[in-house]
Amino acid sequence: MPAHGPGVPAADWDLTEQGRRAAESLRGVIPAGALLVSSTEPKARQTLEPAGDVLTDERFNEVRLDGAYSDDFRAARREYVCGSDRAGWETRAAVMDRFDSGVRYWQALAGARPLVIASHGMAMTVWLSGTVSIADAGGFWAGLSFPDVLEVDLDIPRVRRAELRR
Repeated sequence: MPAHGPGVPAADWDLTEQGRRAAESLRGVIPAGALLVSSTEPKARQTLEPAGDVLTDERFNEVRLDGAYSDDFRAARREYVCGSDRAGWETRAAVMDRFDSGVRYWQALAGARPLVIASHGMAMTVWLSGTVSIADAGGFWAGLSFPDVLEVDLDIPRVRRAELRR
């Protein structure tokens, strides 16, 4: 979990101590020798740091949006990931394009090594919806935990949740 509040933009949130302990638990599921890439947001980078050196790429940042703190933020975000672009928010098509561009770039650099990307719920859900056809994007997004590890196989295509020891 990140340390957060309305006075600090979400893109600047760090992990709490609890979040850092949870990130430590990922070492058991991240393949040895993996290429580690995260968004440029501290909480994403800090999530992967226990597993090794982390490179960053802004293409994996969360959706850019207005109105991060409102009474209906969960409902608005769920509608967005389900297919409703919102005024003042980055379009879903733009998120899909930038995220996919980042995945393809880092896949090429990783070669035969596993690629591990730390990103954010909405951006990742939008990308997965367009690549592996998630049947219920809103349910998928709402069901993400902190942290969560998803194994994506673009050749099949398939996404599955990895077992985490908590």
